[in-house]
Amino acid sequence: MEDVIETYHLPYDERFPLVCMDESCKQLVGEVAPEMAMAPGRPHRIDHEYVRHGVAEIFLEVEPLTGRRHVQAGENRTRRDWALFIRAMLDERYPQAIKVRLVLDNLNTHTTASLYETFPPSEARRLAERLEFHYTPKHGSWLNVAEIELSALASQCLDRRIASLDLLNQEINAWQVHRNNRPNAIDWQFTTSEARIKLKRLYPNL
Repeated sequence: MEDVIETYHLPYDERFPLVCMDESCKQLVGEVAPEMAMAPGRPHRIDHEYVRHGVAEIFLEVEPLTGRRHVQAGENRTRRDWALFIRAMLDERYPQAIKVRLVLDNLNTHTTASLYETFPPSEARRLAERLEFHYTPKHGSWLNVAEIELSALASQCLDRRIASLDLLNQEINAWQVHRNNRPNAIDWQFTTSEARIKLKRLYPNL
């Protein structure tokens, strides 16, 4: 826990950017009956029946000190999917970085092993050397800023029925562009000293 908190208080360095990432899912749901448009004296109506079209997996990364975000949705959440997301992050979105300080939860796919299972050893090693992992503790995912961003995405963009993966990515991209055009740094204020007082029960009894 203290490792993540201290990482949040490091000064900005574009050579060693701090990036938080997390994953979520969205059930794809379509309509059975046509929607009824709003009219004078009549609200917009949606039939309570729906049809399921599977589940989409959402990957999100956010750089707290710049307010820069990237979100994408796909069909799966395997080791390979995570590894491909990380390679794109390093090579496309942070090509100038010497090493990315990555805050993430300790899901079993979030390891260098996923890189080695996806890419040849030389490529996996190249990517691993550009990552500095900072894992949130068990039951401590609230320490991950990306989880807060996923909550904002869910309430601002995904709080309705979305029938297809293509439409989901369109909606996510529009939200992402809107957020990135109005970048606001995330001011993390919780300190290690406060954690030792407020979360004393989480520390070992010596």
